[in-house]
Amino acid sequence: MQIRNIAIIAHVDHGKTTLVDELLKQSGVFRDNQRVSERVMDSNDLEKERGITILAKVTSIVWNNMRINIVDTPGHADFGGEVERILCMVESVVVLVDAAEGPMPQTKFVVGKALKIGLRPIVVVNKVDRSDARADEVINEVFDLFSALDATDAQLDFPILYGSGRVGWMSDSPNGSRDQGLAPLLDRIVEHVPPPIVGDGEFKMIGTILEKNPFLGRVITGRIHSGTVRSNQNIKALSPDGALVEVGRVSKILAFRGIDRQPIDEAHAGDIVSVAGLVKATVADTFCDSSVDEPLKAQPIDPPTVTMTFVVSDSPLAGTEGDKVTSRMIRDRLFKEAEGNIALRVEESSSKDAFFVSGRGELQLAVLIETMRREGFELAVSRPRVVMKKEGDDILEPVEEVVIDVDEEYSGAVVQRMTLHKSEMIELRPSGLNRVRLVFLSPTRGLIGYQSQLMTDTRGTAIMNRLFHSYQPHKGEMGGRNNGVLLSNEEGKAVAYALFNLEDRGSMIVEPGDKVYQGMIVGIHTRENDLDVNVLKGKKLTNMRASGKDEAIKLVPAVKMSLEQALSWIENDELVEVTPKSIRLRKMYLDPNERKRRGKSVNLYEFN
Repeated sequence: MQIRNIAIIAHVDHGKTTLVDELLKQSGVFRDNQRVSERVMDSNDLEKERGITILAKVTSIVWNNMRINIVDTPGHADFGGEVERILCMVESVVVLVDAAEGPMPQTKFVVGKALKIGLRPIVVVNKVDRSDARADEVINEVFDLFSALDATDAQLDFPILYGSGRVGWMSDSPNGSRDQGLAPLLDRIVEHVPPPIVGDGEFKMIGTILEKNPFLGRVITGRIHSGTVRSNQNIKALSPDGALVEVGRVSKILAFRGIDRQPIDEAHAGDIVSVAGLVKATVADTFCDSSVDEPLKAQPIDPPTVTMTFVVSDSPLAGTEGDKVTSRMIRDRLFKEAEGNIALRVEESSSKDAFFVSGRGELQLAVLIETMRREGFELAVSRPRVVMKKEGDDILEPVEEVVIDVDEEYSGAVVQRMTLHKSEMIELRPSGLNRVRLVFLSPTRGLIGYQSQLMTDTRGTAIMNRLFHSYQPHKGEMGGRNNGVLLSNEEGKAVAYALFNLEDRGSMIVEPGDKVYQGMIVGIHTRENDLDVNVLKGKKLTNMRASGKDEAIKLVPAVKMSLEQALSWIENDELVEVTPKSIRLRKMYLDPNERKRRGKSVNLYEFN
């Protein structure tokens, strides 16, 4: 059976995973009476909760006696490393573009990578049934984007399809027939996508996806570059620089069949399979026959732009809610994560209790922290910081391209706020329905925590998308948080009476009955300075009978922060304490005398 390998790439929420759902249904993968969950490829709990794809995944369908391997990819720029590494597995890409939004930053990023390695795309204008669809304009924008990315003449001669992945139809025109379902897309894949280019010689394969299986151990997925691999065959793994990683035996070969994987006895060049049997090899290593000495060349991955410090929790409540609290456990978990995620970098610090974790953005790191807390970890993490570069005497910082779609009435507030963050506006154009599209070049520093501020400024009507642009000279100092914090000066449980009396001082972030300790942040001060307060102080009891209205205290609801909001809200001298049950904010130094001596500007875990 002939093989075609293809990836579906697009910006977040343009419909990649939904389209894969329909392809699986219409190609006969599921029984007629089988109950199938929505976004069946998003199997991770966090993916289902957030409605996003975090990990690239492979599925396979058969169409007209041809096997089509399809790779579903993430849309967020934070998980761009997943997209970069899977492009070497495929011979073409389906570029999915929203009929109303057009090409967005992540579209530009992944399309640029695909064009650079010579892939010829198929363009699908999705969601043409939207009321604000503008399919013809979007195609012109896609062509302009391809031209700007130095596409060849062959790449610019791309097939175009229009349709709706959710409803499950494709056609050669926006108003074409809907009777054929997704058959036009599958036929176009068969016609347009070339067969896999296979090399001569013995078995070779680059590992692109790593996972742990409770029965098989380490399982590596990749496309076989040359030769044949068989069960029980002796193979070895070579690092990208050619060093021997390990020698082992293939215990199992798994082929993708629909959303399942089935064991097979042998696999041939061009197919995408999973191989088990090795215990040390990881992503970007070359898996090959024992006689091979030269590794395959892996695609380079863009470096991380944001770093955070993961610290062993030293709070008085440490160990009360989680069972994984030691530095060794945290270290092992972080390095295990870095093995399978090449866009993540983990480094040890001079302190045995602190680790530097660098990634593509706050979302990527927040997903890692959320995953760890669900596994039972307790730890503290610092505010995200950008990764600076030094060239000669110049300090360079990462700058991102930011696209904000907003109602016209709020555009002035957005421009004003972005200017305060040292941003430069490079484009302003109407996008229909009384909305405008603003494009900025902004330092990553100024964007940390800006999402929640943008929602406040625009009453929740703005949509922001970001993408790494380049490293540029340092833009100078930026203003930080305007408010100080209210700090607990005692350890115990917060009391409603004390919180009620402190409401004039600021907004509370703890509720009655919450456990607090000295140095823990319990509220947001109305002024710029920090203030130590007592939230344990109860009402003095007397022998006088109180009236009912004196006892009924009505508190203003506490401010609740998500993990991402907490990470971006804290300052350099503060930490977010994360446990399986709680998210607490605290000062880095809990003792007030130590805090005064160290000062606000000092960060114990800054890079050397």
